Amino acid sequence: MKSINLQITDFEFNQLGLNKNTLTFSELIEIIGKKITKQTLEKSIKLADKSGLSKISMEEINDEIKAHRNAKSNS
Repeated sequence: MKSINLQITDFEFNQLGLNKNTLTFSELIEIIGKKITKQTLEKSIKLADKSGLSKISMEEINDEIKAHRNAKSNS
């Protein structure tokens, strides 16, 4: 087994929610992946709010999907 040393600031350590100084590579990848996923979701929510998409109903969403599928199959 090989070891690597990684230095991050206290702020980054806390921001990632780390609670121990020794992690496996898989644990680190999982933690960073969750952080990236959360950031992406937050950005998506902001964009949906900004564009008004967060206010459309499920029925409107389904209608848009049907219209797109119909247009795609008719082309």
